[in-house]
Amino acid sequence: MSGFDKRIPDAQACVLPYILARRADVEPDSICAVFEDGKKWTNADAFHIASKIGSGLRRAGVKRGDKVLVWMPNGPMALGAWFGINTVGAVFVGINTAYRGALLAHVIENSDAEALLCHPELAGRLLELESIGRLRVVFTDLSLLECAGRFEPLGVQMRGWEHLEGSADADLPVEGLMPWDVQAICYTSGTTGPSKGVLSSYLHLFTMGLECTAGTDARDRWMINLPLFHVGGTLFVYGALSRAGSIAVLASFATDTFLDRCRALGATACVLLASMATFLVRQPPSHRDRDHALRRVMVLPLNEDAPAIAERFGFTVFTVFNMSEVSCPIRSDDNPSSRGSCGRLRAGVEARIVDRNDCEVVVGEVGELILRSDAPWTMSHGYHKNSEATAASWRNGWFHTGDAFRVDGNGNYFFVDRMKDAIRRRGENISSFEVEAEILAHPGILEAAVVGVPSEYGEEDVLAAVVAKPGVQLSDEELIGFLSHRMPHFMVPRYIRHMQALPKTPTAKIEKHVLRSDGVTEETWDRETAGIRISRDRLST
Repeated sequence: MSGFDKRIPDAQACVLPYILARRADVEPDSICAVFEDGKKWTNADAFHIASKIGSGLRRAGVKRGDKVLVWMPNGPMALGAWFGINTVGAVFVGINTAYRGALLAHVIENSDAEALLCHPELAGRLLELESIGRLRVVFTDLSLLECAGRFEPLGVQMRGWEHLEGSADADLPVEGLMPWDVQAICYTSGTTGPSKGVLSSYLHLFTMGLECTAGTDARDRWMINLPLFHVGGTLFVYGALSRAGSIAVLASFATDTFLDRCRALGATACVLLASMATFLVRQPPSHRDRDHALRRVMVLPLNEDAPAIAERFGFTVFTVFNMSEVSCPIRSDDNPSSRGSCGRLRAGVEARIVDRNDCEVVVGEVGELILRSDAPWTMSHGYHKNSEATAASWRNGWFHTGDAFRVDGNGNYFFVDRMKDAIRRRGENISSFEVEAEILAHPGILEAAVVGVPSEYGEEDVLAAVVAKPGVQLSDEELIGFLSHRMPHFMVPRYIRHMQALPKTPTAKIEKHVLRSDGVTEETWDRETAGIRISRDRLST
């Protein structure tokens, strides 16, 4: 029982292993998950697999509260590992499959984990680390691991998957798990420093999943096309299962096959990053564009291509504002018409937009979005082994998102920029996010990132790093001409830098600090040097 606080659901309703057990008991033969290789799990299968893996981990010494690392792409083993870890009351810690070197070492060391479940193709990267000795046991497919012998002198026990496929203990899931117990640690991308481990309780991820899957029910099947090492993947699993629905698991997103996979796996709902939506809508039209079961698609963030993708493919689109630390505090209407809005606050969440001193700004003015929830444990309660970052984020009793927002008189919230990415040019505040959106509206641009660089006139000038689509030859003058008719004169970039690819973290977030550090390089084009002047209503040279 969760006590007398009616804001907190009973543990049986929101703790993942108990949800799996209940589904297996009530509807054992209903589908829980389907996979790309044709494999299907019923509810009974999912619970049995979780119990077997949990039992194997327990035989290897994993106890309630222990942290267990999972380092593998989406698939049956990754999903079963997460379920099994929680079944014994241990904490699931996903590792980005792109990590290696210092990034990998940081997660292993910071997590305090001694056990790792690892894809055999990734295991060799462990040998690059000095700290590998802190891992006591590594589970993998030994038949595919060529370097197994090199681990023995390091004191690491290497065990095959068969050790997790034995009998299932009858006393699983463990009793007494509570909504506020830590269910997972999710490591953020670390664009400006070492990744922070976001502590997530069972109730936190349950709430996030339930709120983000609003509008769906037991008839729906959520496509899991974002990685399970991040909440972008796990929250939709949790939400779908909490609603008695099912999931379809993809290893990764591929533009040319995505709709085919949705058809084959019977997906009715999914999430698309804005870039994914753009890639899809810019594919050549097909007579099969509406030959699918998708009916509800979250687009993050909602960009210019969202209305076009809804019209072309025939599904409902919506968006949310969410972070690993919160639980879907802002959600839009279906097929929203308010351009650039993330939506309105959901019930149970409070928000303020404040200045640097946490003083609330007037309606319409830009400030930092801070949040808190009416119900305890429905947001992250801190960062693992990082009390300074926890205190900074939770100062004055509110979670500080680090995002610049504004809100209008109707309660619509508009994301402006990351606070650290906002640009100040000659007395004007500029949103890099808004400039990037206009650049990406050009049909020849594949990717774009905008940063501020020091100006000889004081404050900053705007630099845009762009990646053209394959085969496109785009002149700087053409791009400036395009932008000058779409945005205020002070927002039009002074500098254009063409790149083959933007610098990114292993979670595919653009590393703007690298672009700032590079500054104005030799190959960067300067429209002022080129003699181009921007007015409010025309382009002059």
